[in-house]
This record gives sequence, structure tokens and C-alpha cells, in this order.
Amino acid sequence: MSAIIVVLMFVAFVVADALVRKALRRGREKRERHQREEVLKVAVRLDFAKEALTLKRVEVANPKARILAVDDEPVVLDAFRRILVLDGFNVDTVENGPEALLLIQRRDYDFVFTDLQMPSMDGVEVVKAVKYLRPDVDVVVITGYGTIETAVETLQHGACEYVQKPFTAEELSEFAQRILIKREARSAAMQKPRVRIVSSAAAEESNNQEFCVPGGAFLATGHAWARIEAGGQVRIGIDDFARKALGSISAVEVPERGHHVQRGEPIFTLKRGSESIRVFAPLSGKVIHSNPELQKEPFLVTESPYDRGWFCLLEPQDLAGELPSLKIGKPVIAWYQDEASRLQALGQSPLDWTTLEQQFFGK
Repeated sequence: MSAIIVVLMFVAFVVADALVRKALRRGREKRERHQREEVLKVAVRLDFAKEALTLKRVEVANPKARILAVDDEPVVLDAFRRILVLDGFNVDTVENGPEALLLIQRRDYDFVFTDLQMPSMDGVEVVKAVKYLRPDVDVVVITGYGTIETAVETLQHGACEYVQKPFTAEELSEFAQRILIKREARSAAMQKPRVRIVSSAAAEESNNQEFCVPGGAFLATGHAWARIEAGGQVRIGIDDFARKALGSISAVEVPERGHHVQRGEPIFTLKRGSESIRVFAPLSGKVIHSNPELQKEPFLVTESPYDRGWFCLLEPQDLAGELPSLKIGKPVIAWYQDEASRLQALGQSPLDWTTLEQQFFGK
């Protein structure tokens, strides 16, 4: 009986907590909407000769995005401000194309909404000009009955979407949220580090803004690579991520010939002054050859990681059994992007090798 009471009390607590959170959220949303309504009541007409004579601007705290709308019908612009401001957007409106182009050269916008049929400068010209002046801005075409075909054609000139009028407040609100989500997703994708699968030679020519994965090489989570040679031996080195994370290397300690190593054990050590970092074996086996050039030219490890900067050659012990634990090809791309994002988050320069070993080069 006591157990049932405890369970019921726990359930009651969870339900009460959820109700309180919901009430607080609704209260916060109500306050934010009230604040936006008050902002909307304030005189929004701005008479700035340097910007635009017909400009009207409404700004809210912490806007979702910044929108510029251009239409020769004031009633349409009034609807844009009324609907989108209440949804949390900053909204500027003007009544002609030339004023819109003047504004995008002086202010930052995320979206430009433009009508198709306007005097002096139509929507097609606005689309072309905006994408020429500010290719980073998303342009949306406002179209009416009979101009949908022309609106579709503007997509070829860089417009991202079109919205048909007349529209309800709910339709415009949902449309604005949809294109905002698309823009945010595109922005997030662009921020991800670029990762390419390339030949070994091409990897050595990559810049610091991209990471290259050698085609045909297997990668371990400790950032060592393994490449199967024609005779069945396995050549081992460090990957492109490791060389860019570590920077300069002053010395290398490689295993002696005949040394037996187990997967996950330290196989070689890199040094930079008083710092050192261990790299763990991606596979088990016996060392049958070490790269003699590294003793004299340790910089080859980062200068030519997949060619001259290899570390040793292994006679694998259980190649078929251990190979599935390594990564190759496309699966490496998502993993590399995550690793690169974590590396960027460290924000240190030069990077601390102790932290690098703990975060990226462990077993």
C-alpha cells in the first residue's frame, strides 16, 4: 500500500510540475505578445532621407529574424507589420523597389519580401538586384492571382519562395516560420567543417578550413589510419585531423622491429618540446618495419601524413576480426565533423596536448 501511495505522490508531483511550467510559459508568451502589441502602437513611420521616405520600422526585443517588405499597397504592408511583429520579427516596410535596394545596402536583413507588380521597378528586378547586392539575403516573392507563373520564374533569379495574396494571419505566420527554419538549417549546415574523401596526394594539399579522409584507408577513433598493402601487411600513420590539431612536431618515437602490439595499446609517441602525446594502435600485430625518415625529419608526420609521414608496417594478427571496428569512407564524414566541432569549441591556440590526448587520442 505504501508503495502505491509513493507512486501516486510522484505522479501527482510530475503532473503539478508540468502544469506550473505550462502556466509560466503561457504567461511569458502573453507578456511578450503584449510588449509587441505596445511596440506596434508606437509611431512607426521614419522619415529618413538617407534611407527611404516611405520607410516604416518596428523592432522587438530578441527578434527571430529581420524582414524588409516592399509593396506599393500600404494595406499589404500594414498586414505584414501587424502579423510578423506579433510573431517576434523585426519588420521594415517600404512602398517601392529603389528604396528597398537603398536599405539593403545600409542595413542587415535576413529576408526581403517583394511584390511582383509595382510601378517604377517590378518584383523581378528587385529579386535580381537584391541577390546581386546581398546574396546572403533570402528573397520571397509576394504574388497575386495571375502572376504565379512569373513568381515561379523568379526562383531562377535567386528567390527562395513565393507567398500568394490575399493571405490570412495564420497562413503568413506559418509561412514565415517555415522559411525561418529552412534558413537556420542551411546556416547550421554551412557552419559544419568541410570534410572530403580524396586521394592521399590531395589530402596533403588541403587547407585549414577542410579535413580530408584518404580513400581506401581505415580510421581508428584515436585518429590513427591503417591501409592494407598488397602483401597483406598494414601501414599505419596519423590522419589529417590529427596533424591539424597537433601542429608542429619536434620528435617521433616509433616501435622497434619485431615488437608485438595489441589494438588499443600505445604504438608510437609524438613530441613537441616538453609535451608528448601517445597514439594507440588501430590493429594488433607485429612491427615488421618502421619509417627511418621520421628520426631525421619528424615534420613529415604533419607535412605528408598519408605518404612519406607513415609510422610503421604491421603484420596483422587478426585483421578480419578487428577491421570492422575501424571507420572507412562516408561514415567518417559525420564523425570528422563532430570531432572538428569539438576541436573548435576548445578555442585554444596553441592547443594543449594533454587536453588533446584526453579528448581525441585516447583508446
